[in-house]
Amino acid sequence: MADSSAGSERYRQGMVTRRAVLGDTHVDRALESETDFDGPFQRFITEGAWGTLWSRSAWTKRERSMVTIALLAALGQYDEMAMHVRATVNTGATKDDIREALLHVAVYAGVPAANHAFKVAKAAYAEMEAKQPTSDHAGGETE
Repeated sequence: MADSSAGSERYRQGMVTRRAVLGDTHVDRALESETDFDGPFQRFITEGAWGTLWSRSAWTKRERSMVTIALLAALGQYDEMAMHVRATVNTGATKDDIREALLHVAVYAGVPAANHAFKVAKAAYAEMEAKQPTSDHAGGETE
């Protein structure tokens, strides 16, 4: 799917960051399934989320990962949350980091949200452990 924005510096940086966080397998799968309908959305998240927000230097990828997982859990976006848990293999966020983030979710967003988030994270970690030693675990459908 060609678009003038695909040649922009923000898009280029977004692809570098997106691949670093989610892994080549996930990004390649998303690009291969891109259509005229969702192409503008894919470019938007590559430039906005990955080329701008995730590429900022104020926080590390580890810190962004913890905050993203907590926010997704608080919002009940568990598929996206699982994808970001799998991406921790690339961001450096540890199981301890994610547990602490989810404990914050329990206090600030509610125990039911955190309860389900812990189940989702446990399943994602079990999936990652079953696939070891592969280093590209992000998977997922979007982003």
